[in-house]
Amino acid sequence: MKQILLINDIAGYGKVGMAAMLPILSYMGIPAYNLPTALVSNTLDYGEFTQLDTTDYMRQTFPIWQHLGFHFDAICTGLMFSEEQARLVAGYCREQAAQGCTVFVDPVCGDGGRLYHGIGEAQVQLMREMVSVAHLTFPNYTEACYLTRTPWRSEGLTREEACRMLDGLTAIGARSALITSAIVDGKNQVCGFNHYDGEYFFLEYEEIPGLFHGTGDIFSAVLIGHLLNGSTLKDSTRRAMDVVRQMIWRNRDTEDRNRGILIERCLDLL
Repeated sequence: MKQILLINDIAGYGKVGMAAMLPILSYMGIPAYNLPTALVSNTLDYGEFTQLDTTDYMRQTFPIWQHLGFHFDAICTGLMFSEEQARLVAGYCREQAAQGCTVFVDPVCGDGGRLYHGIGEAQVQLMREMVSVAHLTFPNYTEACYLTRTPWRSEGLTREEACRMLDGLTAIGARSALITSAIVDGKNQVCGFNHYDGEYFFLEYEEIPGLFHGTGDIFSAVLIGHLLNGSTLKDSTRRAMDVVRQMIWRNRDTEDRNRGILIERCLDLL
């Protein structure tokens, strides 16, 4: 049975980050452990929040885990809060990768052409550090633009430009890459590059208006769950896209979208 370590923030109020991923991976039969990068009072778009950086806790945790011989089949990283934290996590990922661990990186930093509230250029650089150790990274279009220093355009990009952006992500160090929430040749698509076969692929989807927080975490969890259960990258991506759409549709009448989707009510969609 494969097991995964999630390294991400924990929000006290909001089904985002670990709170979104843990129930999905558990439901899919994959034991998930966690190492918080920060404790955050609530999702950031409420406009007011407080956070507790856990870098010191992480610094003390890694040696204990190494002494106890803990090993994971996969690691998925999310938002980082300091340069030291990113270095610690990147170093740990490299050590685990040398023992056969697969590293997934969700370079959380922005959407809709802008950085998230409270996120600056320093965090973008931290995400580049994490992408450099990834077997697979899956930024959205905005994040891919920041990571590759490509101008964001509301009309999106062409297939050729999407392939160049994927190449830019692999140039940072990722082996395979996806770009989600992209408009490619005028259509909503997720585009990807699979280093195992050298294939670029493009998968269309129908967009449901409105923004739910945590959908990227849902996508990540479903994607990783299917990959760890043996599906191909392209098939896992398609399944994750479909599940996210179904969950958004089921929760389309929710008034407070800042708190995310109530995952536990939607596990049957997996």
